[in-house]
Amino acid sequence: MKDIKETKIPDEIFKQIRRVQITTSRLVTEVFAGEYKSVFKGRGLEFEEVREYQIGDDLRMIDWNVTARAGKPYVKRYIEERELTVMLILDMSRSGWFGSVNKLKKDMAAEICALLAASAIWNHDKVGLIIFTDRIEKFIPPRKGLRHILRMIREVLYYRPEGTGTDIPLSLEYLNKVTNRRTTSFLISDFYAGNLKKPLSVTCRRHDLVAVNITDPRDRKMPDVGLVRLDDAEKETSYLIDTSKRAAREEYSEYSLEKTKEKRELFYSLNMDFVEIDTSESYVEALMLFFKKRRQRRMRLP
Repeated sequence: MKDIKETKIPDEIFKQIRRVQITTSRLVTEVFAGEYKSVFKGRGLEFEEVREYQIGDDLRMIDWNVTARAGKPYVKRYIEERELTVMLILDMSRSGWFGSVNKLKKDMAAEICALLAASAIWNHDKVGLIIFTDRIEKFIPPRKGLRHILRMIREVLYYRPEGTGTDIPLSLEYLNKVTNRRTTSFLISDFYAGNLKKPLSVTCRRHDLVAVNITDPRDRKMPDVGLVRLDDAEKETSYLIDTSKRAAREEYSEYSLEKTKEKRELFYSLNMDFVEIDTSESYVEALMLFFKKRRQRRMRLP
């Protein structure tokens, strides 16, 4: 940690970096290292050969065409995946500077980034970072090692963006420009942006893209607290709403529900993995559920 301290980061931020590092290290060693490997590197993607079936082989790996021709069972053999390149694409727009329960969206996003990065490094993969708002704020090329992880944790916790809005298509276009091979990429955002189908579709064809959608309870339900001012941090506008009116609260909830439905339908239509994480709940449990579902789906593949 000496390298970080020497950058003269304020003590409060330094303590936060240290806390996230300790928490992340514990979670990776106790929980996530094996889950990450089983989901992203477990079976391998590179076919090597077909060989005769041996006792103990996975029956799902039987090559039925070869088996039929040979008159005895043969299985497909895969080699272990080569090292992965993991890219973390982090939305730092102003809508992330909000949280009504335990944490701001941006703080939860930072911890998730740290956890995913540490899991990648633990499994000897390279990991890189793209921070964006309505512009590309920061790019850290993929590398390995502890010093690299500490730098990334520092950036996701300490970086102060210049932009306020959200341009997800720009971040995906940038990913496609700076990578010349397939990556496993996590797009971490609250996805308050429109017209995403085409850029997501293009990127999904080149990369294994996972959407990490971070929400807050107040995104879905407005409490009855009388007249309040709502600020749009990205557009720097505000308006008043009378939350004592039931119709106003119901309209807000219906609008939020429709937006959530649209996002899910978009991800499903692209056959794209996504994780829904709420600031009022444990992101660890949400990620574990994602790993479990993804592993089960991989096991069903031929």
